[in-house]
Amino acid sequence: MAVDPPERPAEPAPSHRRRWLLAAAAAGAALAAAAWAVATGTVEIPERFNPWAPLDVAAPPDWLTGFKLERARREPARCLAALAQTGMQYDLLPDRVTGPGCGFENAVRLRSAGVRLGTSPSLSCPMALSFFMWERHALQPAARQRFGQPVVAIEHLGSYACRNVNRGEGAVPGASRSRHATADALDVAGLTLADSRRITVLHDWPRSSATSTDDPAALLLRDAHHGACRFFNGVLGPDYNAAHRDHFHLETGGYGMCR
Repeated sequence: MAVDPPERPAEPAPSHRRRWLLAAAAAGAALAAAAWAVATGTVEIPERFNPWAPLDVAAPPDWLTGFKLERARREPARCLAALAQTGMQYDLLPDRVTGPGCGFENAVRLRSAGVRLGTSPSLSCPMALSFFMWERHALQPAARQRFGQPVVAIEHLGSYACRNVNRGEGAVPGASRSRHATADALDVAGLTLADSRRITVLHDWPRSSATSTDDPAALLLRDAHHGACRFFNGVLGPDYNAAHRDHFHLETGGYGMCR
């Protein structure tokens, strides 16, 4: 008499974790396909929603602005293309090396930047582009909010300088190079409003809670410092150390910091 083979045990149902992993993998594949379609132009979406679209320097900042700005800063040709749309006047500078760890590439000398700058600073393209974004989308809106008028001039203490980091004791021999040494930094000391009012970091930075809540000049400087943290990689002010008591140090490249 034939004997029926033993029944195969039923396949166990996928666990909850396995179902979750499968769903996550499917979602990831769908997102990757969508990203590829957008990046290659197979699917067109408005530029403001497209992370691969060029940076629009005139557009109000949104959640993709930081990504687009960082992408432009990383690619020399893309950076210069964005800088050309700012309306700033500048001269292209030849690449140069002035010493160990000193010199610059893809740099410009700003002649006109929508605000008076006194002496024309030499800045790397990423630094010049970040400066425009900060002045246009952070500094000027803050000035209009606090004083009802724009900033017409910015006082600076210099940009390119072949020197080491200054932590308050001067540029220490053997220390790492400052971002100034590659034209990736600018020190902003003061602002002048349309009515000729002068606001300086040294005299108007809020040194107490009372000042920070009552004085519009102090509030403007706070706004300018906070806004700079969105458009530069590094921002240091009077609260960082005594060496910065009279200026904001703004830089691109290096480590992210907002102090």
